[in-house]
Amino acid sequence: SEPFALRVLGDSMLPEFEEGNIVIVDPEGAVHDESYVMAMVDGEYIFRQLRIVEGKYYLQPLNDLYDTIEISGFKDIAGVIIQKSIPGKRKARIKYS
Repeated sequence: SEPFALRVLGDSMLPEFEEGNIVIVDPEGAVHDESYVMAMVDGEYIFRQLRIVEGKYYLQPLNDLYDTIEISGFKDIAGVIIQKSIPGKRKARIKYS
């Protein structure tokens, strides 16, 4: 699987990721606690921060207005966010792994 780009929609990952930011997702990236990930939840993809606490796996939003979701484990992870770009700012790139 090749890395691919997605545009951030919504405000669940504010303040780190604003709506309109472009994220690069690596389907084969190394997943660990605090990784930013794309995961499958109830048949839909969701962008959150992975938290591993006492052997349980959670998808945590950065915006406190949204709920944290428990998942069954790494099999629900579709990819790891490895980079963020801000449209209109050529040098505004942040790497995450």
